[in-house]
Amino acid sequence: MRQFQIIFTPTCAAELARMPKDLQLRILGEFHGLPQEILTNEAERHGVLKRSGRVLHRYRIGDYRIYYERHELGVLVHRILSRNTLKDFLFRSSLPGAEDETLQENPKFWELIEAARASSRS
Repeated sequence: MRQFQIIFTPTCAAELARMPKDLQLRILGEFHGLPQEILTNEAERHGVLKRSGRVLHRYRIGDYRIYYERHELGVLVHRILSRNTLKDFLFRSSLPGAEDETLQENPKFWELIEAARASSRS
């Protein structure tokens, strides 16, 4: 099996670092099966958000949503957001609908993702 890396943007790493240690370990432990799912295209069962040719996947871990995209080395994790953060985001955006579809169509969500991506380039 080829080497598989899980890369966190600086914003995502900071989000993870702010969480209690036991929650960090639980979330990181859930990444154990992710490489196999990605390499065998089983990740399609994860949520998919598309915009302008870009594809993000949503991976649920309890009350948290992990937003990542495939990368030549494995996956690039952009954000780790709690379900409550997303509900608040959707409420403030006043957008009805299912979580993935609503986020996919919301430019502010993509700005949130791009902010994490831009911080990794600095």
